[in-house]
Amino acid sequence: MDRTERFYKIDTLLHSRGVVPIEEFLKVLEVSRATFIRDIEYMRERLNAPIQWSKADGGYSYATGKHIRQQPLPGLWFNAEEAYALLMMQSLLTEMQPGLLGPHIEPLRARLRAVIESGNHPAQEVESRIKLLNVAARPVPDRFFEVVAAALLGGQRLHIRYHGRAKNDVTEREVSPQQLMFHRGNWYLAGWCHRQDAMRSFSMDAIEAATTLKKKCKQVPKKEINGFVGQGYGIFAGSNVRWAKLRFSKERARWVAQELWHPKQKLTHEADGQIVLEVPFTDTRELAMDVLRHGRHVQVLGPAELREMVAGELRDALQLYGAFTHAE
Repeated sequence: MDRTERFYKIDTLLHSRGVVPIEEFLKVLEVSRATFIRDIEYMRERLNAPIQWSKADGGYSYATGKHIRQQPLPGLWFNAEEAYALLMMQSLLTEMQPGLLGPHIEPLRARLRAVIESGNHPAQEVESRIKLLNVAARPVPDRFFEVVAAALLGGQRLHIRYHGRAKNDVTEREVSPQQLMFHRGNWYLAGWCHRQDAMRSFSMDAIEAATTLKKKCKQVPKKEINGFVGQGYGIFAGSNVRWAKLRFSKERARWVAQELWHPKQKLTHEADGQIVLEVPFTDTRELAMDVLRHGRHVQVLGPAELREMVAGELRDALQLYGAFTHAE
């Protein structure tokens, strides 16, 4: 974090904790003792911050008293994570269509705008200058979303008619909903499928009908729910975790080296500038799509299943383009 952000962290800690040991400051700010002392002196001398050290209390605190006047710090914008969280919430609220929550949305948006403006910038200015682009989002009919959400929170089972796009079939399912997930601009339901007697994830936009049943949900342990999604790559779940090994060209490595594909990923820099990325996965589909978007700049080193899937897609694509070339 830069020096200005450190000033606000120091100010926040002093206001929230009262007395703060220097070790706590060094841990939160991630700076040396010398840098911290310089920050304190600057805040005292330039910002008129009445910061005092107390040996008896074992830390720093703000001096108090009727003759002590503290000048508030100038307005600060949020860091990248905070700004993203605020704008994502605002984007989700903006995209909500009228439904069960309709009467409550505008007050929430008003409060969110107030939080954004606490950064000393008008919300309207922020909205016009910063935009989150939601690409390839698939809308979910309000009536289905409301039924699913109500059953989830009420602990009731659902009967759904589901269009499985992979096999292009429509099936009837009885589901005990466990969790709603928002992934890459789309909503998914994680639930216990009583037909398959196992946890499954359902794309919300593929639900063609949904009704609440007068049956209580099957209670799935939280540990099992938390392990259902997140073990492998992307939205696909499963217990058979394998590791993909991908080598990226030195040109594409400049970008990929800064990307987080999975919290448990492993990254190796090679002498020629290429990188090798290893990520866990349980299903090849989403991972293969992300590999294919890098074209000739990535090579799947393993496992063989993923390598063959990507190679097959590339062969089919080449045949398609070859057919167009001959036709011309």
